[in-house]
Amino acid sequence: MSTTARAPIVKVVFASLVGTAVEWYDFFLYGSAAALVFGALFFPKSDPVTGTLLAFGTYALGFVARPLGGVVFGHFGDRVGRKKMLIVSLMMMGVATIAIGLLPTYASIGVAAPILLLVCRLAQGFAVGGEWGGAVLMAAEHGDDARRGFWSSWPQAGVALGNLLATGVLWLLALVQSDDAFNSWGWRVPFLLSAVLVLVGLWVRLSVEESPVFLQARAKLSPKEHQPLLEVIKRYPREILLAMGMRLAENIGYYLVTVISITYLTTFAGTSADKGKILTALLIGSAVQFVLVPLLGAWSDRIGRRPLYLAGAIGIAAWSYVFFDLVGSRSEPKIILAVLVGLILHSLMYAPQAAFFAELFGTSVRYTGASVGYQLASILAGALAPIIALKLLGDVRHPNTTAVAIYMTVASVLTVAAVLASRETARSSLHHDRVPTGSATDSPAGSPVNEPVS
Repeated sequence: MSTTARAPIVKVVFASLVGTAVEWYDFFLYGSAAALVFGALFFPKSDPVTGTLLAFGTYALGFVARPLGGVVFGHFGDRVGRKKMLIVSLMMMGVATIAIGLLPTYASIGVAAPILLLVCRLAQGFAVGGEWGGAVLMAAEHGDDARRGFWSSWPQAGVALGNLLATGVLWLLALVQSDDAFNSWGWRVPFLLSAVLVLVGLWVRLSVEESPVFLQARAKLSPKEHQPLLEVIKRYPREILLAMGMRLAENIGYYLVTVISITYLTTFAGTSADKGKILTALLIGSAVQFVLVPLLGAWSDRIGRRPLYLAGAIGIAAWSYVFFDLVGSRSEPKIILAVLVGLILHSLMYAPQAAFFAELFGTSVRYTGASVGYQLASILAGALAPIIALKLLGDVRHPNTTAVAIYMTVASVLTVAAVLASRETARSSLHHDRVPTGSATDSPAGSPVNEPVS
């Protein structure tokens, strides 16, 4: 790729990285806060474990809203463009997150507090449901076929960067504040800081051009007849199911390492005094993952998406049997090792995922298809993972960590089956569509826009 050709893709990738980092900073911040303080502040009538479960219940509802966001943003992203939807999703996420930072607690307004928290979480979920598909497609569709895994992995690295930022702010507050000060007002600071990050993200995203692959395809479409959701369900049902299957181990594994670990250490294996240890481990792990994901994305361009994905799915299942013992030791080096290895194994799946999913679907429904497959699985995986894990752990005095490891293993088996059932997509062209014969979206033989899918 020449220097002049590389300049636009670098700008697009940077915009996707920054915007995605901001959105996921907001989304992950809620998960960490749910594990640390929301149970006591918004559900104080419950015992500690039940309060945390209720906090994770509102956390899970954010995932339930994600498929709806994926459908809505995907529909309009496939009709009017990727860029516009990314700007709307970022603004919506910012408003919801800042509102959480301003919410009165249960002690101030009673039951209205958790209800308002729920509304904000649903808005967060809806926004992030439309974010992922648009961000990865902007990078994938601007890039070249030979390096798509590398370019597309940068928005994935943005997720790690978002978690790094969220964890870093919480870690810093835990370092300089007492538990009482953090529980009283300190927890609000990271949510309010989102305003600055959103402004930066908007400034960057407004400066990029629309996807050229999308613009070429849109010229061949009949806007009145184009219904992306119906079309993707009719023509790509297998690909949606495969994407959902591939998400299970990746998504459950990630929240096992980044969210469930916090609750396990501070509630089951230790006390709130151990909060700094797990936050330090997550800070180091997220920093390593941010660097590692693009390197693995580039590697997937060389050896394929499937080998990396299979290694990650099998590895995270095996590691789950060791993970809780290391975290439960309350030894900071062992906790760091547990989190670091877990996030490395997760990266083996997450790095090639963006390109993999984008390559499964045709251009006219790619935003919808990739978003629906990705976000539907988030209900079964990310939304329920903390709740299921807490239930499986059971009694605080005698937690059943083996049951959680078996849960992780089942998810990994399903992911391995989905990867084996999928075709290798590395280096394939994105200039393709699967359209009915005689449709307004058909293009002449040899057209660069609607080549047949192999």
